[in-house]
Amino acid sequence: MPESTLVPAAQKCIALVAHDNKKSDLMEWAAFNLGVLQNNMLLATGTTGRMLQRELQLPVTCLLSGPLGGDMQVGARIAEGSVDLLVFFWDPLEPQPHDPDVKALLRMAVVWNIPMACNRATADFLISSPLLLSAYKRRVPDYSARRP
Repeated sequence: MPESTLVPAAQKCIALVAHDNKKSDLMEWAAFNLGVLQNNMLLATGTTGRMLQRELQLPVTCLLSGPLGGDMQVGARIAEGSVDLLVFFWDPLEPQPHDPDVKALLRMAVVWNIPMACNRATADFLISSPLLLSAYKRRVPDYSARRP
């Protein structure tokens, strides 16, 4: 039976990740949504986070760069329950040396039922959802039978 976790109405933790070829798209999207983003807690992989800090003066908790373990750090935060939304502009046409980490991050978002946008259109829908501004009862699957 799935359990529920109450995601508070106040600030959400939004994780932001972008592959190199998608960083400019994420920066444009973030600039357009600056008002919403600055009212939430932001977490990002290294280079993306530093770009958000530098170009948009946003307070961002920066993790490692994706290829150096940042994707895995975001995935761990999702598993710990500290991420409410993942915006990951990934490049499906460019081979990534850390592709297993990318797939693991996407998998963690699905496993823990975290809203996730992998392109700008989906990110637009999620960031403009009234659920972002309200408390939300997110269903979390019960994996207790799978634990040792």
